[in-house]
Amino acid sequence: MPNYTLWAKMLSAGAVMCIGGPALVYYVTPTEEELFKRYNPELQKRSLENRYKRQQDFDDFVTKLKEYSKSDKSIWVAAAEHEARTRSNTAEKQGAAAAEIQKRKDEIRQHSINPDR
Repeated sequence: MPNYTLWAKMLSAGAVMCIGGPALVYYVTPTEEELFKRYNPELQKRSLENRYKRQQDFDDFVTKLKEYSKSDKSIWVAAAEHEARTRSNTAEKQGAAAAEIQKRKDEIRQHSINPDR
């Protein structure tokens, strides 16, 4: 003979836990505006100054993800290839700049050794 009152109590307790727990977390968690108001004025100012940059970085990130998703490869592989290309381009630019600096140093040395030229 099943005990219906026990089942009713258990179901109601489970419902309170499953529904009431997230509701309590939602009620207790402060919004972004409330957190911002709790900042001291210096942090508020710095946050407002950096807001546009953070939004721009996020937009760039999403744009890159959309670009990577157009590829047949997975996003991770496409991102790794793009990062490798960026590194190689940066290395080439740094190498060219180093060569230019070395060329200027050699010209200065030659000019200081032979000022007649």
